Amino acid sequence: MSDISNNKFANGEASSANKPPNRAEINRANAQNSTGPRTEAGKQRSSLNALRHGLTGQTVVLPSDDLAAYKRHCQEFLDQYQPNNKLETHLTQTIADLSWRLNRIAAIETNMLTVGISEQSNSVDTENDPVRTAFAMAKAFREQSQALANLSMYEHRLSNRFDKALKQLHELQAERRNQVLFTMPKAVEVFQKHKAKGVPYNPIEDGFVFSERDIETYIQRQDRKNQVNRATQ
Repeated sequence: MSDISNNKFANGEASSANKPPNRAEINRANAQNSTGPRTEAGKQRSSLNALRHGLTGQTVVLPSDDLAAYKRHCQEFLDQYQPNNKLETHLTQTIADLSWRLNRIAAIETNMLTVGISEQSNSVDTENDPVRTAFAMAKAFREQSQALANLSMYEHRLSNRFDKALKQLHELQAERRNQVLFTMPKAVEVFQKHKAKGVPYNPIEDGFVFSERDIETYIQRQDRKNQVNRATQ
């Protein structure tokens, strides 16, 4: 009986020893031992890893970018499209950011070729400067063909997103202009009646998408337009 028990125990140990390791348990143990970057510099490098070339990361402005230039760039889009609500503002900002990244692609491509031409110039055996530059450029294109192809892929994706966001913004603003054209006069009429009676008025309660300030701005604009028309008659 003792020998049989000992054999069973030995077989059990062998079976346990041959059992494949539990990958999930190993992963959990490794995760507990991994603490990630501990220094501030390490944490900063880790946070910037996702930026890479600045074409697909969530952060639009890289540490090397001119923040003032970026703000001017965005303001130009805001001035051009004059967003009227939160969604229009979001789309305008998206368009500005995509444009900024598209400009970055052009800069990266120019810099890559400039460096490539400079590096390849010494390998071209000719005293003719235009020929040397042409040959160096051809070599630079050949050496950087994969990187340039990747840039072209990113440019195509960003351009598609830019066109989609711009189309959506145009559609939203066209819809808003139509609402102003067809429903604002009625909102003005109801607003003025309440104002004449000294009764507060909330346009949203009557289904209008305009605020009281929007209506007052529209009235002021129409008054100025009428004054100009009378002056020119």
